[in-house]
Amino acid sequence: MPDILSMFSYGYMVRALIAGIIVAVLMALIGNIVVHKRLSMIGDSLSHTSLAGVAIGLVAGFSPVLGAIAACLIGAFAIEAIRSRLKNHSELAVAIILSLGVGIAGVMSGFVKSATDFSSYLFGSIIATTTGEVVAVASIGVTVIVIYFALYREIFLISFDEQSARMLGVNVRVINGIITFLTAVTIAISTKIVGTLIISSLMVVPVASAMELASNYKKQVILSVVFSAISTLAGLSLSFEFGLKPGGVICLASVLIYFISVLCSRFCRKK
Repeated sequence: MPDILSMFSYGYMVRALIAGIIVAVLMALIGNIVVHKRLSMIGDSLSHTSLAGVAIGLVAGFSPVLGAIAACLIGAFAIEAIRSRLKNHSELAVAIILSLGVGIAGVMSGFVKSATDFSSYLFGSIIATTTGEVVAVASIGVTVIVIYFALYREIFLISFDEQSARMLGVNVRVINGIITFLTAVTIAISTKIVGTLIISSLMVVPVASAMELASNYKKQVILSVVFSAISTLAGLSLSFEFGLKPGGVICLASVLIYFISVLCSRFCRKK
C-alpha cells in the first residue's frame, strides 16, 4: 500500500489520475445512454472514426485531438442520419461508420511519419497527460456533465422509448442531436487518455456491471460511475506498481468488476 500511495508524489501520476477519473465519469454517463438505446457498439465506431481524425491531423500538421473531435462529430451525426433512414435496422449505421473510420484510419496511417505518435492513440498515453490537457478535459467534462443533468429527464425518456418521449412533449430530434454531440465529444477527448481500443470497454462494461446490481435507473447511473472510477484508479495503481500499460489494466479491471457484480447479483438472488 505505501508503494501504491507513493505514486501521488509524482506530478504525472496525479495528472493521469485527474484526467482518468474525469473521463471515467463521462464514459459512464454516456454509456448509460448508448446501452439503453441499443447502440453499445457506437463506442467502437466513433473511437475508430476518431483515429481517422488523429491520422489526418498528424499528416496535415494540426492538433490530432482537434482532428479526433471533428471526425467524431461528423461520424456521430452520420450515424444518427443513417439511423433515421434505417429505422428497422438502425444498428447498421454503427457498422457502416465503423467501416468508414477503419478504412480512412488505415489509409492515412501509411502517411504518418512517426508510428509512435499514431500508436499512442491506440492504447492511450494517460501517464503522458500534460497540465494543459487536464484543464481541457476538465473544462469539456464539466460542460458535458452540466448538459447531461440539465436534460436528465429528456435523456432518460429518449434512452428507453423515443416514441413515448415524443408523446410526452420531448423534442426528440433536438435531444438526440445533443446526445450525439455529447457522445462524440466525450469519445474524442478520451482518445488520447485511454486509447481508441479501450474506449468501448470503459463505456459499456461499467454500465453492464451496474445493471446487475441496480434496482432502478438512477442507481444504475451512480453505480456505473463508481465502477468506472474504480476501474481507472485500480488500473493506474496496478500499472504504476508493476510497470504495466495503464489502458489495458483499466480495461481488465472493468471486466473483473463485471464478473464480481454477476456473482454478487446471483448470491443476493439466492438469499
